[in-house]
Amino acid sequence: MEKNSQQLTRTMTSRHITMMALGGAIGAGLFKGSSAAIDMAGPSVLIAYLLGGIILLFVMQGLAEMAVRNKEARTFRDLVQSVLGKYPAYFLDWIYWKMWVLNIAAESVVAAIFIQYWLPEYPIWILALSVSVLVTAINLLSVKIFAETEYWLALIKITVIIVFIIAGLILLLVSFGHHTAVGFSNLTEHGGFFPNGSMGLIAAMLVVIYSYGGTEIIGITLAETKNPEKVVPKAVRSTLVRIVTFYLLPFFIIVSLIPWNNVNGVPESPFVMVFKMIGIPGADHIMNAVVLLAIISSMNSGLYGSSRVLYTQAVDGRVPKIFGYLSKRKVPVYAILMCTVAMYLGVILSLYAGSKTFDFLMGSLGYTVLFIWLIIAIAHLKSRKKQAENTSAYEVKWFPYTTWIAIIALSAILIGIIFTTSIIITGITLGIYLFITLSYVLKGRYQENE
Repeated sequence: MEKNSQQLTRTMTSRHITMMALGGAIGAGLFKGSSAAIDMAGPSVLIAYLLGGIILLFVMQGLAEMAVRNKEARTFRDLVQSVLGKYPAYFLDWIYWKMWVLNIAAESVVAAIFIQYWLPEYPIWILALSVSVLVTAINLLSVKIFAETEYWLALIKITVIIVFIIAGLILLLVSFGHHTAVGFSNLTEHGGFFPNGSMGLIAAMLVVIYSYGGTEIIGITLAETKNPEKVVPKAVRSTLVRIVTFYLLPFFIIVSLIPWNNVNGVPESPFVMVFKMIGIPGADHIMNAVVLLAIISSMNSGLYGSSRVLYTQAVDGRVPKIFGYLSKRKVPVYAILMCTVAMYLGVILSLYAGSKTFDFLMGSLGYTVLFIWLIIAIAHLKSRKKQAENTSAYEVKWFPYTTWIAIIALSAILIGIIFTTSIIITGITLGIYLFITLSYVLKGRYQENE
């Protein structure tokens, strides 16, 4: 292969990576995970999402600063390795890869379930296979086509959420026809604002962290972004404002309009329930289509992120070189195809697990997002000492206080989640982490003996 064929091209702009981060974060976690989070915390789920948004802000600011200081970085593994060393970077790379491949596997099945709403005569595995082929094709075409597709998918989701917010506020505040303004009594009735106490709030944090996970995909786009030192900080700022807005306001409307204890156990999404209250004809079909697009968008971002991790591993000689091959369109073809194997495994799993696949994997994925954020925050904390001589146009205000707050908060959430999460999910996640660690140790010994 020629040398220039192994370099990714910088074709993505600020609008692309901003929408891409939104596509990764505003997905099934919002539309499908909302019921679980509300069931755990009741109206106090609003505090959970606010806390999660603040933590995310502090972590992403650190990521943006490190990206500006290290202009040669291709992914956030390069940012972390230059500060913390090889093992944390290796661990980060592989848990991030694991997060996305498990996520796209689970979401291929979930997407099929939503399609089956219209096509009940088709089995889930055929529909999951169809979605998987579509997402694979989008990623194989070119980075620009992928970015444009993700941009428009994310834009559709955001438009519908905005309509949802406006309509919900009208239902809450305005009386018209036979409708009486609902007001805010549901926030304190039915057991109060904290119906399940502090433990309910802590348990919901796992869903919250999982839901916000995906925003850090900005750190994977560094090698394919024009002027990353300018674009990344701008994208981080705009993305965070939008994510907190698009989570907090919809949840505020849901728990205000609908008693929190009426949300879970209902086959409909809370979003469908609210749209039906508005009286929009075919609300169930509209929201089914939106949720489907949200999941495909998240899968799209996930396949991109996981394939770029595998690509950079191949370029650095950590995995077989074939995964570092780029097509004429500058797309890592074999890395993408390898990651799509997860989707097709999801198709096989759908024959046995069906819709339970997503719910089971969400816990493990939540743990992974927690560790990713922790590693990024710790790296940022130490990066100023390592790169003290490198001044940049973008620096985090109130450093190191914001970073320390993020680290302490994430550590506290981790401890709380360990005590509130199924021992099976915790055990499986720990097993995966031990396997990654063992592979690092064995690989180091192998290289020493060469």
